[in-house]
Amino acid sequence: MVHKEQDSTNVGIVFTDLDGTLLNSERKVSANNLTSLNQLGENGIVRVIATGRSHYSFTRVIDASFPADYLIFSSGAGILDLQSGELLFSANLTDHDVADITCKLQEEEADFMVHHQVPDNHHFVYQAAGGGNKDFRHRIDIYRAFAREFGNGNQFPAPAAQIIAVLEHDTRRFTRLTSCFGQYQVTRTTSPLDHHSMWMEIHPHNIHKGSAAAWLCNHLDIDPAHSLGIGNDYNDLDLLDFTAQSYLLKNGPAEIHNRYCLARSNDEDGFCHAVRHGLSIL
Repeated sequence: MVHKEQDSTNVGIVFTDLDGTLLNSERKVSANNLTSLNQLGENGIVRVIATGRSHYSFTRVIDASFPADYLIFSSGAGILDLQSGELLFSANLTDHDVADITCKLQEEEADFMVHHQVPDNHHFVYQAAGGGNKDFRHRIDIYRAFAREFGNGNQFPAPAAQIIAVLEHDTRRFTRLTSCFGQYQVTRTTSPLDHHSMWMEIHPHNIHKGSAAAWLCNHLDIDPAHSLGIGNDYNDLDLLDFTAQSYLLKNGPAEIHNRYCLARSNDEDGFCHAVRHGLSIL
């Protein structure tokens, strides 16, 4: 599916993914991308970063002076006003949800983390099924100060912002596991660590980047027909299906290239290219 072109002069809000989209391979924002963000602000266009990172993880790569207005974090579990610091929206799995999901993941011998409620969802309790899941261990090492292993007095937090299962790259297994969680939102993400493993993000039903973008448009009284979205991975699909103009960077998976307008890669100022293509005023 390719989105129809809209009247670019009417764009009122731009949503962009962070890792692999706004950030290059060195996890930096290029000068051209930064200029585009500033130009959007100068033209009164709302700038929203929509990321799978928690708010804490976001602050590790983006400082408080960054030219953006709102943050959708943890793939839609929370929405933050970056100017005031106010948490506008959050969604959590219930105690029953956590018990149900963790039981199924244990039965399936998956490695997973259960994250505390927003805004403290950089803290998590994990359970390993055994084996050599290097990507899973890598994530634990990164957040060692906030990670606790299940057992020995450490229980899964409930309610919880999200549950993340880290899987080897096996599409059939991912699809089979997804079928176990029909009453929840299951989002596929390519690991930002080894760029190969598959992360299964589990949220309450209909909580994802696209639903968060819809909530924010309603909150700001902006017609979604005046929205533009930019992303690069599977966890951006709900966002790109929501926005009126949608761009996928060419460093994204080849199998979804034909679903949206294709822009340059994140190492070729793809964000800037998409913005300039979508907004003739810049």
